[in-house]
Amino acid sequence: MFIQTESTPNPQTLKFLPGRVVLENGTAEFLDRTDAEARSKLAARLMAIEGVTAVFFGYDFVTVTKDETAWQHLKPAILAGLMEHFLSNEPVMAAHAGTGAEVSDSGEEFFDAGDEGLVITIKELLETRVRPAVAQDGGDITFRGFRDGVVFLNMRGSCAGCPSSTATLKHGIENLLRHFVPEVEAVEAMEAA
Repeated sequence: MFIQTESTPNPQTLKFLPGRVVLENGTAEFLDRTDAEARSKLAARLMAIEGVTAVFFGYDFVTVTKDETAWQHLKPAILAGLMEHFLSNEPVMAAHAGTGAEVSDSGEEFFDAGDEGLVITIKELLETRVRPAVAQDGGDITFRGFRDGVVFLNMRGSCAGCPSSTATLKHGIENLLRHFVPEVEAVEAMEAA
């Protein structure tokens, strides 16, 4: 089994491509060992590596975020953990954890009923133009809400804590949304619920 590794715009995060589907639907993020142990043997295995602070699963990739530990010390253990898991043919998510789509739903969306048409357009733009590009960098951006002209998004995976995430939000996503939906005045990141 050959696992490719790609850098991301976030220097604390690497993207690992195992050459197979990781999550058929949705995404899943693990920010602590307890959560990982409850939902995924693979995430628990990776979170147990000293220096790993977060794990994110996409369709065909795993991103791993680290503390200040050097990648040269972490990468071999991460690759071994990924290889061991995928060669065992165990499921990525625990049966009781639900599908990736359910796991990625991190809180209720909020918007005024009168803005439903705008929200549908915003979500479609995010789904078709933003999320595929962000997934290339090992992350994900999901819609959280729309209020008073401001779109609220949740940044996950390599996007969370990325030094260029503010530029991505303000110059990329905000400009795109404002072009297609003039009612959008700003885009803000918010934490998952």
